[in-house]
Amino acid sequence: QVQLAESGGGSAQAGESLRLSCTDSGRTFRNLAIGWFRQTPEKERGFVATIDGSGRGALYEDSVKGRFTISRDNAKNTVYLQMDNLKVEDTAVYYCAAVRRPDNQVVILAKTYEYWGQGTQVTVSS
Repeated sequence: QVQLAESGGGSAQAGESLRLSCTDSGRTFRNLAIGWFRQTPEKERGFVATIDGSGRGALYEDSVKGRFTISRDNAKNTVYLQMDNLKVEDTAVYYCAAVRRPDNQVVILAKTYEYWGQGTQVTVSS
């Protein structure tokens, strides 16, 4: 059973940093590809970053490349999203998602993901 919980959201000024965490209570965490997505009232849920089960493969949406870093600690069943140099346009509800990929694939499409967290709000002000 996969149950995801996000934490670490909050408020920040533009240029500051926040770190989001996504923790799973299950026993097969290393077989999961994990993705981060974000949504605002004006936009559909969109891809931010993804990491494979080994932690060696990751992909990013273009607007966050060089500012966000996704990583994982399989011993802690946790994936992190380090968000540096935040911009006002990063304001959104951030969701983590998981899909079973024991072959260490990364997954970009939201519809492919099987499990979702409840989301955490990130608000960036100028």
